[in-house]
Amino acid sequence: MKKQLGTGLGILALAIALTGCGGSPGASSTSSSATSPSPTASSPAASSTPAGAAELKTASSSVGERVVAANGKSVYIFAKDVKDSGKSACTGSCATNWPAVTTTSTMPAVDGVSGTIGTIPTADGKLQITINGMPIYFYSKDEDSSDTYGQGVGGVWSLVSPSGSMVTPSGSSSPSGSSMGY
Repeated sequence: MKKQLGTGLGILALAIALTGCGGSPGASSTSSSATSPSPTASSPAASSTPAGAAELKTASSSVGERVVAANGKSVYIFAKDVKDSGKSACTGSCATNWPAVTTTSTMPAVDGVSGTIGTIPTADGKLQITINGMPIYFYSKDEDSSDTYGQGVGGVWSLVSPSGSMVTPSGSSSPSGSSMGY
């Protein structure tokens, strides 16, 4: 009898220990069916933002206040996109040069951004962030948080202001001076 009781208690202790290792604090097995799509680490635009941290915030630049991603990189809007269309006009080589700013949340967190935030599906099943119904993008030539090389490219790319409008530089030409990349 003692051997059976000891074995039973051992199995119970093992089950409890394994249950404790199975999830994060506050997680429940009933919520797993309502989770967002899983993130893809291989995407250059994928965010590694901790849960609850702002995915979009604001930063100052030589052309004015602009929206940046959690990684500090500038985000842009494409004049050829149609507001509230639910899709991006930037495909193929455009998408290579201008990767979508993606998220794993249908309600991305923001800090200092007053424009209306939303998401649209990408062709590969991710969620692209929108501001005021316009999809947003990174520019592949921006390497660090102070770069704004995409501003004015081809006359169709603009930095995004915190209100969601295009940032228009006060001065002459854009930093890139190029029409390539769209």
